[in-house]
Amino acid sequence: MMDVDPINSEIANQYTQQPRRRQARPVDDAHPFDLDAYIASYTGRTTVDRLLAITASCPSIAPQALKLAFNHIYRLRDTSLVQAALAAYASAATYPEGQGLPPPGDVVVVDAAWVEEVTKKNLAERTKLEVELKSYTNNMIKESIRMAHRDLGEHYRATGDFASALKHLTKSREFCSTSQHVLDMCLSVLELVIEQRNYSHISSYIYKADAALESTTTATSGSAEGAATAVSAQPTSKKPSPEREQVQSKLDFAMALSHLGQGNYEKAASLFLRLGPPDQLGDWVGKLVAPGDIAIYGTLCALASLSRSAIKAQLLRNPVFSAYIEQEPYIRDVIQAYMSSDFKTTLDILSKYSTRHYIDIHLGAHVNDVTQHLRQTTVVLYFQPFETIRFDRMAAAFGWSIEEVEREVVALIQIGQIQGRVDSQNKILRAKKTDHRAELFEHAMKTALDIQSTNRKLLLRMRL
Repeated sequence: MMDVDPINSEIANQYTQQPRRRQARPVDDAHPFDLDAYIASYTGRTTVDRLLAITASCPSIAPQALKLAFNHIYRLRDTSLVQAALAAYASAATYPEGQGLPPPGDVVVVDAAWVEEVTKKNLAERTKLEVELKSYTNNMIKESIRMAHRDLGEHYRATGDFASALKHLTKSREFCSTSQHVLDMCLSVLELVIEQRNYSHISSYIYKADAALESTTTATSGSAEGAATAVSAQPTSKKPSPEREQVQSKLDFAMALSHLGQGNYEKAASLFLRLGPPDQLGDWVGKLVAPGDIAIYGTLCALASLSRSAIKAQLLRNPVFSAYIEQEPYIRDVIQAYMSSDFKTTLDILSKYSTRHYIDIHLGAHVNDVTQHLRQTTVVLYFQPFETIRFDRMAAAFGWSIEEVEREVVALIQIGQIQGRVDSQNKILRAKKTDHRAELFEHAMKTALDIQSTNRKLLLRMRL
């Protein structure tokens, strides 16, 4: 019989501290992925960002992704994306699977005339906007200065200079005269930092937007109540306006994405699962995210961090979130397999669609962690009804080898998720039996000693 030392367990350390190796993502019958259907859900710059991520990590479809990327790049104004696309294709060629890729010149042709023309147009527009800003600043026209900073920020964002875009958008706040102006500025900055995947900055602008939204709503409701009072003295129920619901959904999504980006999966799951219908995200659908992405983010975070009762209450009984799940039908299969304790099917489906998860620009960096949390949770749930179980039975239930099962179990014992002992010779896991009678006597003795100590101190105080 072997007791696992919670401090000195090499197997557990190897499990919890596996190095993340850079590897190509397969696209084949075992890992299906429809590039055209996937990319059709996006518009604008996020289309190019996702295509470049696919180009860099999926050598088997890198030429197709590169062609699509250039088609979309020529519709934008950021000429630096041309070099970024070529660098992504060169990165795909460094994989062993990408050794046979054709040279980039055989896949796409860089339109030098377009690059030169767009560069000139960008320079001319930037010069014009800077002159306007200088003129308005000299004339001290507050509203015009705000709009000039906003326009310059949008220009720099479109041309790929995110640092300057953030500078001008935040500068416009100094010249905002209403809460609505502040709210618009915060939403523009949130779009920018989400595109940059700068998750740590998202929360600060959400708090500013919340305050501005509250002020805007208070002012609007105050005027509306005054008008209603003049018409009728009957009380009316307060219902959030569609505009407020749309803004609140955007803020909830941004905060959920911030938690996901920083690895706080439980908070991310709760926020994703309470989002309103897809139409409440307005122009952010396609521009920043697709409904199918929200289904994947929310479900994987929930399975990795929430209890089964919480999943049942927040996910299965959530008709609004079902609208997102309809965009990715396999997600419903994952949920059903997990809730019916068919853990092998759950992990098999996630493995089958792992390429779809790894190429996601927001989720890709967290797939390993989310999958590890989910594997740990399934092993703990499987062992709960048993006092003793053989590893070969667990291996059959999960589709793993006996060695892999032992490694998982040892790691979970080491971190305290499973209270048990491993018989490494017979390959058996036994739950630790608790002697409740001994616990009761120990508790009684401890209580008696505490009372004795308290009385001694009380007598000493009385003598003094």
